Amino acid sequence: MNEDELLQRITTNPEIFGGKPVIRNKRLAVEHVLGMLAAGDDFETLLQGYSWLEREDILACLAYAHRLVGHERVEPRAA
Repeated sequence: MNEDELLQRITTNPEIFGGKPVIRNKRLAVEHVLGMLAAGDDFETLLQGYSWLEREDILACLAYAHRLVGHERVEPRAA
């Protein structure tokens, strides 16, 4: 599955978490998945905790974060 296909799993809906990006219109925010990964949880822990979650959903969250960071612009700090 390529990045564009993975990113199709990330959806937004103003009725769910105020329009924050979620996985497949479910009530699991991309932000939450990334936070769990950052805290040290592995894929298997997430998959066990959310029976409907698929490995590709987690990869989609990482691809989403990668795309956001890739478009970030960093301004140099004034000395």
